Amino acid sequence: MNSREQPARLELATIQPIPLDQRHGTSRDLFTVWFGSNLMLLTIVTGGLAVTVFALPFAWAVAGLAVGNLVGAVFMALHAAQGPTLGVPQMIQTRGQFGSLGSLLVIGIVIVMYVGFLSSNLVLGGQALATVISGISDAPGIALVGVLSVIAAIYGYDLIHAYTRVRSYVSGTVLLLTAAWIIWVHGLPADFLTRNTGNVPGLLGIISAAALWQIAYAPYVSDYSRYMPRDTGARPAFWASYWGCTLGSLLPMILGAMVGIAAPKGNLVAGLAMLVHGIAPLVLIVFSVGIAAANAMNLYCGALSTLTLGQTLIPSWSPGRRARTIVSLVLFGVALATALLGKASFLVNYEGFILLLLYVLVPWTAINLVDYYLLRHGEYDVASFLRPDGGIYGRVNAAAVTCYVLGILVQLPFVASPLYTGPIARSIGGIDLSWMVGLVITSPAYYWLAKRSQAREEAPFNMRPVTRKADTLPP
Repeated sequence: MNSREQPARLELATIQPIPLDQRHGTSRDLFTVWFGSNLMLLTIVTGGLAVTVFALPFAWAVAGLAVGNLVGAVFMALHAAQGPTLGVPQMIQTRGQFGSLGSLLVIGIVIVMYVGFLSSNLVLGGQALATVISGISDAPGIALVGVLSVIAAIYGYDLIHAYTRVRSYVSGTVLLLTAAWIIWVHGLPADFLTRNTGNVPGLLGIISAAALWQIAYAPYVSDYSRYMPRDTGARPAFWASYWGCTLGSLLPMILGAMVGIAAPKGNLVAGLAMLVHGIAPLVLIVFSVGIAAANAMNLYCGALSTLTLGQTLIPSWSPGRRARTIVSLVLFGVALATALLGKASFLVNYEGFILLLLYVLVPWTAINLVDYYLLRHGEYDVASFLRPDGGIYGRVNAAAVTCYVLGILVQLPFVASPLYTGPIARSIGGIDLSWMVGLVITSPAYYWLAKRSQAREEAPFNMRPVTRKADTLPP
């Protein structure tokens, strides 16, 4: 029995349901895990996209970032209640919608997502440390941030929660100090509020990027709430996750937009260092160490998802902490190679990466939330999640897989990206509305198909003759 947080203890569980007597924590822990983990350089760089890639004025950038985060966080936070209720990782719970084999499609995609974010964070951490320590390349910094991430991921759930709690106070203080230094010590350029021209495609582009930032966390959420007591409550879990992730993302993104305008064009990390010259080592080291926390979360979730994939293929396997350690090291190796090979064109690759995620994650989150809240009302047979045949959920749920593919296809005409621009997006000036279309089409489509499927399954039972008590009595 372990009903309290023990960050120095190696976590034993992996993808197995967490027993009730091992649950611990409060909804406040959900606020700090999402607030502290977002106070990092990658979030700042994402905010910088608003004024660099999307060429928006500062006020438009702030408005777009606020709308995207506030809307996107709704979908992320709705997943928060699933962890305390079911006690399993998010990708295990996805078997309840897609079936044991059908879920492999989603699991494979989110593993790629975790490795992608891990690689992006490694590049930024390496750049930041190379800026602080003159005479070294970014490769040693990439490796150092990676090692810190691996250690936290191996120790697991409790250490990550404890680490992000400390990060919330330390990084939050440094974030405020950084903004104050740029405004009152370094000073803002005279055209700070008038640089760039407002444009609707750019505004919708940054709204989409910020919304995706939040939606991309949806596969993570249950992984960091599954140890919470079952009576945590849906509302406290929702609001703690919502405001933790919204504020933890929006504030550094606004700082990124500020840096993108105030600093010379080029490397945003170098620009940040220039703007806070007197305290640059403190700022960059704190935000670089923050990357290790976020990367630990990526590694941890990536390991759980990979173990879920393996257990699907080998149902008799019950992976333990040794398996999680080995998988974490393998994923880190892949991410490290990707970071070292792709660091030269990081910003272009990163923009394309987050747009790709947008198109494939939106249908999944729509299906998952409709199933959990509207169809099953949080009632699942957890034992079926780990059965070889998928239990009552079967191997493949045709309704979920069909709607997932449909949700991706209906977005294509509305896509506006460097790789492909759909005809509708082209006709409206390059505005990307794909994620909105994906949500609006996928949600009712899955609800309707799933209801029809349930009705067909229940029909044979409803057609059986009813045996009354009187009929069973002798004449």
